[in-house]
Amino acid sequence: MNFVALIASRLRRVAGDVQGQDLIEYALMAGFVAVAAGAIMPGVASSISTIFSQIASVMTAAASQS
Repeated sequence: MNFVALIASRLRRVAGDVQGQDLIEYALMAGFVAVAAGAIMPGVASSISTIFSQIASVMTAAASQS
C-alpha cells in the first residue's frame, strides 16, 4: 500500500463524516506532488513556497470573514 493510500484510508477511518473527503484527498496529493517537485527541482521550491503563502493568506482572510 503506498503512502497516499495509507493516509487516505486513515483519514477515512478517523472521519465519520465522508463529506469533503475527495477534496481532502486531492489536497493531500497536490501537497505531496508540490513537496516532491520542490525536492527534485530546487528552483521550483521558491515558487511553491510563494503559492502556499498566497493560499494561506486567502484562507486566513476567508476565515476572518465568517
